[in-house]
Amino acid sequence: MVPKQSNTGLFVGLSKGHVMNKKELPSRSADCKGKTSKGVHFERNVIREVAGFASYKKGINELLKVGKDKRTLKVAKKKLGAHKRAKMKREEMSNVLRWTRATGGEEKTK
Repeated sequence: MVPKQSNTGLFVGLSKGHVMNKKELPSRSADCKGKTSKGVHFERNVIREVAGFASYKKGINELLKVGKDKRTLKVAKKKLGAHKRAKMKREEMSNVLRWTRATGGEEKTK
């Protein structure tokens, strides 16, 4: 697909039509929906440290340690209900595993 060119003011051709300037709109509060703030991120990290992982997340972690990525995806999809969420969860847990290996496994286990 060819990208749209700016209009020339002519009434024929690929870039026909009135010459228009794009209107600059002020930023809206809805534009930042879904972004986590620093405070929320900190609170979630504290809760993660205190409570640890859910049981299905621990199972996913064990499967990742063994190297069964496809099985990990199937377990996560069964638990979360959507393929996209399962892929995100697998990526998140692999990042956690990578982080614990890099820090030498300083994470406390109860």
